[in-house]
Amino acid sequence: MAKQADKQAIREWEDFYSQFLADVEVDATETAIDKELRMRRLEADHEAWFAYYFPKYCTAEPADFHKRATRRIMRNRRWYEVRAWSRELAKSARSMFEVLKLALTGETTNFLLVSNSWENAARLLTPFRLQLEKNLRIINDYGQQVIEGQWEAGEFTAKCGCAFRALGAGQSPRGTRNEAKRPDFILIDDIDTDEECHNPDRIKKKWDWIEQALIPTVSVSGDIRILFNGNVIAKDCCVTRAGLVANCYDIINIRDKNGKSVWDKNSEDDIDFILSKISTRSAQQEYFNNPLSEGDVFKEITYGKIPPLRKFPFLCAYGDPSPSNNKNKVNSMKAVWLIGVLEGKYYVIDGRLDRATNAEFVDWVYDINSEVPSQVQVYNLIENNTLQNPFYEQVIVPLFEARAKISGVINITPDERKKPDKYSRIEGNLEPLNRLGKLIFNVDKKDDPHFKRLEEQFLLLTPQLKAPADGPDCIEGGVWCLSKKSAVLRDGAIKILPKRHNAHRI
Repeated sequence: MAKQADKQAIREWEDFYSQFLADVEVDATETAIDKELRMRRLEADHEAWFAYYFPKYCTAEPADFHKRATRRIMRNRRWYEVRAWSRELAKSARSMFEVLKLALTGETTNFLLVSNSWENAARLLTPFRLQLEKNLRIINDYGQQVIEGQWEAGEFTAKCGCAFRALGAGQSPRGTRNEAKRPDFILIDDIDTDEECHNPDRIKKKWDWIEQALIPTVSVSGDIRILFNGNVIAKDCCVTRAGLVANCYDIINIRDKNGKSVWDKNSEDDIDFILSKISTRSAQQEYFNNPLSEGDVFKEITYGKIPPLRKFPFLCAYGDPSPSNNKNKVNSMKAVWLIGVLEGKYYVIDGRLDRATNAEFVDWVYDINSEVPSQVQVYNLIENNTLQNPFYEQVIVPLFEARAKISGVINITPDERKKPDKYSRIEGNLEPLNRLGKLIFNVDKKDDPHFKRLEEQFLLLTPQLKAPADGPDCIEGGVWCLSKKSAVLRDGAIKILPKRHNAHRI
């Protein structure tokens, strides 16, 4: 029953794709000489050839990394490349353009498309078949490509002389000849699966198949292009292993090192929207080739009941406003967390961690303070490092002053200490507390989205700090404040530290 449903879905998809190709028109008035000149001109320019024969795909100008990749694969007859390109960067479409051009111009004669299963490989091969079967521009210039009796899903031979075959990982690739010609282009697309990447033995078995069965099907003395398409979804996967031996390991993320979109087709707002709808872990894996392993530093989070707030000698509400005023900016989160210390244990009582405007950040501080009984002192610290100043003075203070006229006064103090690097502070000051069960999250807030984001950031913390750590950084600031206040209290010097000279009574 499932197979019948799959076949029906494939037929419906092929009907849709055929309609997708139906609007590609040809110039019926073109003379034979003009046609020959046009074809020569197009074949001499890869990007022009792609744009002419695949206009429905080529709706945006290719990026420089697209052009460089095509030049490499087209000019090198013996080549091994890994394209670890983010989603939405057209790696499958571009490789289809390249393979079909090489096939129609006679440079590739035996093509294998390999994926994690035969079904997936056949699905990925279907657009190649339908382009040769339905694309009127290809038919007009290179002739009918269908050979009756040799034209079926997963395996077919075109009149241009190139054989196409789908192959699933683990299947025997033996006998994949086109007459006497061994495979001369192997495209390995979507070979890794999340499930297999959790099992090193399964990755090793699949890699052994690639090295021992798949690649040896090529001719040692002949032309061969091997192309891996995929994302780095695990630290050890077939894509990363291939990258170690490839002539070129091309890693392209959705944004460059400066945080800008690498391709004009994907606007900053579009990227922000998609990334805001998925977890940090998923975003880093699918769009930044950065698989994050949970528990590298913080193995787990301890949840427990919070003592009544009146029992705490004092509390700290620590805030990190971050300079961005765009609540949709993916890489910039604001945070405010209320923390207390009692009998050597630090309690994360309540907080906010999200993308927000500056005004919303001020609202958070007021909301947090409103939860605290009037007899309990709250120290409101706002991070104010060298990167954020004069942001604190010019933006944050005026916002608090304006809010004070409506809701009353809250004292805020800038945290201007010279800090070690973020990772070292978080690991050094919080990991021992967490490991010993002395950093306790409010169990009543376990399902709160702000707490979920905070827990995720703790669990994904790595020395490279590739994932956001605004929440843990904020908790570290609050713990630091409380430990200093507690030390003064233990020494009996004073009950409450005096306000610093640069504190703002707002």
